[in-house]
Amino acid sequence: MKNYCTIGRYSTIVCITVILIGCASEPATISAPPTLLSGEEMLRESQGIANLGDRWKKGKQLVDRGNVLVQEGQNKMDEGKRMIADGEKVMRESEENYKNIKQ
Repeated sequence: MKNYCTIGRYSTIVCITVILIGCASEPATISAPPTLLSGEEMLRESQGIANLGDRWKKGKQLVDRGNVLVQEGQNKMDEGKRMIADGEKVMRESEENYKNIKQ
């Protein structure tokens, strides 16, 4: 009878330990089978993707046109700065010549 109680205690401890380990582990994930799309769903999705593609193309065109305008603006600014530098040089030379004539 004593052996029976000892075995019962050990088996209870083992069972509780196994249950606790089982509860502590991550649950098994059940993956749902992939759902098949109907023809109408595929058509709707493809039209949505095509709309996204068209919208992206329009955005790309805007970016390209904007970059061209920025480059043209930069070229005009550079040309303007050269004109200002040339004009200031002409003005300085004229002022120096005027001072030389006055002396």
